[in-house]
Amino acid sequence: MKFCILGEDKRSVNLRKIYGECNSSIEEADVVICPIPFSRDDIYINGESIKIDELLNKLKDSNKIVISGAIKSNIKEKLAKNNLKFFDLMDYEQFSVMNAVATSEGAIRKAIEMTDTTLNNSNILILGYGRIGKILARNLSGFGANIYCEARKKRDIAIIKSMGYNEVDLEDLDNVLENMDIIFNTIPSMILDAKRLDMLKKNVCLIDLASAPGGIDFEYCSKNNLNVSWYLAIPSKDSPYSAALYIKETIDDILGEEGYGREN
Repeated sequence: MKFCILGEDKRSVNLRKIYGECNSSIEEADVVICPIPFSRDDIYINGESIKIDELLNKLKDSNKIVISGAIKSNIKEKLAKNNLKFFDLMDYEQFSVMNAVATSEGAIRKAIEMTDTTLNNSNILILGYGRIGKILARNLSGFGANIYCEARKKRDIAIIKSMGYNEVDLEDLDNVLENMDIIFNTIPSMILDAKRLDMLKKNVCLIDLASAPGGIDFEYCSKNNLNVSWYLAIPSKDSPYSAALYIKETIDDILGEEGYGREN
């Protein structure tokens, strides 16, 4: 099969290298691999000068396969209306887990860059106990950090306790904020608003890993010179080659499961 890899981030660049001579143009390709996320503004392909509608016009009613990640529902509807077979990498557990591993490592690296103290014995709060939150907590535990994990579901609270972390119910969040040295947010809705940011130490390190709109009041942080970073697309920044390999491996699995040949 022939592949066309769109996107100009490091992950896409490495993916083109991995596919090598299988690379092709949009017109010649059997499979068009788009960036992750597919689009940030719902107009252009992420990192490209190609508009979504332009790409769809080229692919419409063809037998080509479109593969990307974090495809918004409105774009999925457009792909379906144009009779295109498409797959979202984020729907595949093996990719989501490995992507979370890369995100966790990059987030920890960012925290080390943003602080002048060790992670060991630091009070670290993770907001949200989803896939990234779980892996982040596990990795941070190896540094000897005092880990606090916020969750809403009783099941997650029970798991947090069983792992030996400090559990934080959302209703009790305000009671622990003033003692935190580093806070990672994974929740894509406002959780650290101005009121809660006022409760924090002035030298606290804030890292938002959540997709738009994020979960931190960045305008307030800017006005008050807080140490904050909205750190997105970490795999493409910090471990692009590994991230590209994860994509390739998942695509191989998808095509195999769908009965498509993997030959050039």
